[in-house]
Amino acid sequence: MSSLDEIRSRVKLEETEVSNTTSTNFPGNYPGYDDQLNLDSFRDNLTINIAKLDDDSTEFDMIGIDAALANAFRRILIAELASMAIEKVHIHENSSVLPDDVLAHRLGLIPLKADARNFEYRQPGDTKDHEDNTLVFKLKIICKKNPKAIENNIEPKNLYINSNVYTEHMEWIPIGNQATKYTANDVGPVANDILIVKLRPGQELDLKLVCVKGIGRDHAKFSPVCTASYRLMPEIILKEPIENEDADKLQQCFTSGVIEIKEQKNGQRRAVVSKPRLDLCSREALRYPELKDRIQLNKIRDHFIFSIESVGAVKPNMLFVESIKLLMDKCEHLLNEIDGNPLQST
Repeated sequence: MSSLDEIRSRVKLEETEVSNTTSTNFPGNYPGYDDQLNLDSFRDNLTINIAKLDDDSTEFDMIGIDAALANAFRRILIAELASMAIEKVHIHENSSVLPDDVLAHRLGLIPLKADARNFEYRQPGDTKDHEDNTLVFKLKIICKKNPKAIENNIEPKNLYINSNVYTEHMEWIPIGNQATKYTANDVGPVANDILIVKLRPGQELDLKLVCVKGIGRDHAKFSPVCTASYRLMPEIILKEPIENEDADKLQQCFTSGVIEIKEQKNGQRRAVVSKPRLDLCSREALRYPELKDRIQLNKIRDHFIFSIESVGAVKPNMLFVESIKLLMDKCEHLLNEIDGNPLQST
């Protein structure tokens, strides 16, 4: 790889600094390179490899894109995809140790598994509960002494009934035709064992919880992801064979699994790069004089390792699909604005 190609495609990790960090792939910056945006070449070069996928999280590689596009997906996932959350708490009775505002705040952060795509946004000033934009839950519970408590067992769960209030105590109250559209498994808390508050005999809660559709830009409780992040794919280049004691030292400088030691036919033990994606880029190996000139640490500029963890309402792979759709809508809106308001020549 030429030095110019390296500058354009690699972020270089050095002993005291990180170089080549500025994105410079724009037309006219390098003589002899055509860096104009071409959709056909973009489609040909774009690759997505799924490394992990389950109901809660996913990790995949996006190869052939720019950092601006990767960051656009991240910001959309965190701040612009909609979800349902508790917006209003009508408190008829709260004799717990938590003040009303603290209790309402805790309730608002409970993740709900209702799919926001099935609901509309509530219009400003609308205070009525409609089946197409609102979910309502009831939380009514009182703590009492347990008449059947086991003697000498001082655990609150033994001494009292309803000493801990969990999300399983939230009862869904269907509005309009919601009972025919959804089941109790379609709406409600993501988990039933989220602790809301602790009660003692005589204390009680009587609450009405109103859930609406919103986005994370308005409040973090509406964000459909626990986290959405990306990092560049690490690249570890061994400039020359590293064997025996030096190989062991090199292996210890990286996360487990990054460097493997393999036996050679001549009886030597040689270090090889096995799983660079596990590297945390600590640059520990560059501290050793006997190693730093024999290795090169890079990050591949257009290879992103993307991670998405859903709160539970929508699977993470579908969240990413929705982020693509939203970005496409934004682009279409911008093009329509440009077509409708052509730039004036000066």
